[in-house]
Amino acid sequence: MPQFFSNKRLILLLVGMIFLVALISFSLRDRDHASVPEQLVKDVVGFGQSIFSKPTHYVTGVFNNVESLLNTYDENKRLKARLEDYATLQADVNDLEIQNKELRKIVDIKEDLRAYDPIQSTVIARNPDQWEEKIMIDKGKIHGVKVNMAVMTAQGLIGKVTLTTPYTSTVELLSTQNPNYRVSAVIAGKEEVFGLIEGYDEKRKELILKRIDSEFEVKKGQKVTTSGLGGIFPKGILIGEVTEVTTDDYGLTKLAYVKPAASFSILDHVIISKRSISVIDGTDGKNTEKDLTKGAGDGS
Repeated sequence: MPQFFSNKRLILLLVGMIFLVALISFSLRDRDHASVPEQLVKDVVGFGQSIFSKPTHYVTGVFNNVESLLNTYDENKRLKARLEDYATLQADVNDLEIQNKELRKIVDIKEDLRAYDPIQSTVIARNPDQWEEKIMIDKGKIHGVKVNMAVMTAQGLIGKVTLTTPYTSTVELLSTQNPNYRVSAVIAGKEEVFGLIEGYDEKRKELILKRIDSEFEVKKGQKVTTSGLGGIFPKGILIGEVTEVTTDDYGLTKLAYVKPAASFSILDHVIISKRSISVIDGTDGKNTEKDLTKGAGDGS
């Protein structure tokens, strides 16, 4: 009799293990819905987790809030310091503006070499035979466009207006093979180095900057912009970047190759610079009011 009960216990243990394994295998299957026992267990466990997690989250939130307050306090101190610096800077700017106005009155300067009114325009035509030389835009005389106005893109200078009609204009690009096309330029650096953009190297696809004083050091990577001294192109328009520096044919001055900042092959939207300032007539040094669109300083 005792042996029967011991065997019965063993049988119940085996049945229980089999049932447990069956439940485990059943619960591990991919199903869209949980069984009633699983739902009950999940709900009970979830309720228990929520009881312990809410106080934990609350305490954690308190510490986080304290840390945020400390960070906010430090940030507030930094911002106040910056505001004090900003106030000082603003005062300096206002002082410089007043000085600038006073100096302009003294020297009677009416405009700046950088000043111009932009005229937005779109390229509407391009002759395949002159793809790298000329484009036609949809702004003309009635829009205020005149011959010799500088034309640029958001990347940099591309050329100047050479012909206008009431509703269209023709722009000659810097990549033209016109030997008389010149742009007064300056190389950015510790000191200004002046030169003239004269020509375009078709093989290199780069502009040629000539007449650089041999005393000045010019390095690869320096930016080249318009100088504003020629009378047509406003000052400070990006032309490109120096890629190589050498000497001219006679060895008296330096010559630099400049990679254009703007692409001459892909042109869609352009900007025309309309400017008119007081320039100096080089023949006798006399100040004369001239519309720069009629000048011959750049790109003669």
